[in-house]
Amino acid sequence: MLKKTWKKKLLSLALVSTIAVGGISTVLPEQEVEAKGKPKGKDKAQNVIFLIPDGFSAAYATNYRWYKGEDTVLDSMNIAMQRTYSANSNITDSAAAGTAMATGVKTNNGMISTDPTGKELKTILEETERKGKSSGLVATSTITHATPAAFASHVASRADEADIAPQLLDNDVDVILGGGQKYFTDELIDEAKDEGYQLVTNKRELDRVKKTNKVLGLFAEEGMAPELDREDTQQPSLADMTETAIDTLKKNKNGFFLMVEGSQIDWAGHANDAAWAMKDSEAFEEAVIEAMDFAKKDGNTLVVVAGDHDTGGMSVGGYGNGSANVEMLRDVTATGDYMASKLNKKRTNAKKVLKEYAAIDLTKAEVNAIKNADNPASSINQIISERASVGWTSTGHTGIDIPVYTYGPGSELFTGTMENTDLPVNMAKAMKMNFKPGK
Repeated sequence: MLKKTWKKKLLSLALVSTIAVGGISTVLPEQEVEAKGKPKGKDKAQNVIFLIPDGFSAAYATNYRWYKGEDTVLDSMNIAMQRTYSANSNITDSAAAGTAMATGVKTNNGMISTDPTGKELKTILEETERKGKSSGLVATSTITHATPAAFASHVASRADEADIAPQLLDNDVDVILGGGQKYFTDELIDEAKDEGYQLVTNKRELDRVKKTNKVLGLFAEEGMAPELDREDTQQPSLADMTETAIDTLKKNKNGFFLMVEGSQIDWAGHANDAAWAMKDSEAFEEAVIEAMDFAKKDGNTLVVVAGDHDTGGMSVGGYGNGSANVEMLRDVTATGDYMASKLNKKRTNAKKVLKEYAAIDLTKAEVNAIKNADNPASSINQIISERASVGWTSTGHTGIDIPVYTYGPGSELFTGTMENTDLPVNMAKAMKMNFKPGK
């Protein structure tokens, strides 16, 4: 449940909201950075929690604020911007972006923590482990997907998920939570148990994790369910997984590094599914709140929130309506894919399905559009986006700059317009670690 303590209390927060809306990078006054980003008297981060809302941009942040109806937890944090291009394209994919954010080195699209020549690159997670810290990876995709993989594996292609899974164990990642059961063979599971991992496969088992330092949670055969559809499963939320990860990792007195990915904001963007995008943004915010609650009590934890790229080219307003109507998405209770699965063979029940799951009355033209569509889910998503006045320019990634939000010791290092390769370097600086990218 979202806490009311995150509502706007200071005029300075309004300035941050303005920055996020316009996508403008600015350097906040020193005293404001101190108040907003760094607890007094703390100059070293013992822990780093890096939360990545995959596909999330300033447009998502703005639409989500309208969807929520009040300021979000991100609006209370220090803000910078990052450039996301890869080594071989001005539009990155998640593999190259994840590699840059994990290693401090640009690589080609599709490559996981190897440089364009194939050389393996040391990651910030691996470096923190060498310093005696614990580590964790959390995602709502397969845990072997591009972004989490970039922090603890090295492969030529992001498609090699079966080769990524054993590397997560070989790298001794202490907490591994997400989907991707299909990539963990019985032999690999037995190996994990022998190495002291507690295996969990549903929310109930995750809630019972207490006296252990190592957890392997695999909650779906492939990716986990979208937040809109999660109630039909026994899967934990992203916030549930984040809370368990922090509670497990904080036992190490040397500190920890935790990466948490809200994977399906990106998937929603690819589908141009505005309701899915907003609901998974909400789930992601709840995970950020878990991290911020811990960081504020702990005083030694740097929290960094940064999407890896924009997906879908979302806009605030669109279709010539002259205003946004994002709040209507609160009444949508299923993804476009799920609604399409409820259509009968001839799609004659489209009006009933959209009324039940999206609380809208379709026009005759909209009913016909769904009936005649090659992809009914896409048609449903377009209709809902038009009703919400959420525009899209693409079903792929775009190359725009992305906001970076920070709180805690070292947050003042994240200012202006940065390269995505600066992120792990600054995290290491905050921890007083000597991290040399590519070395």
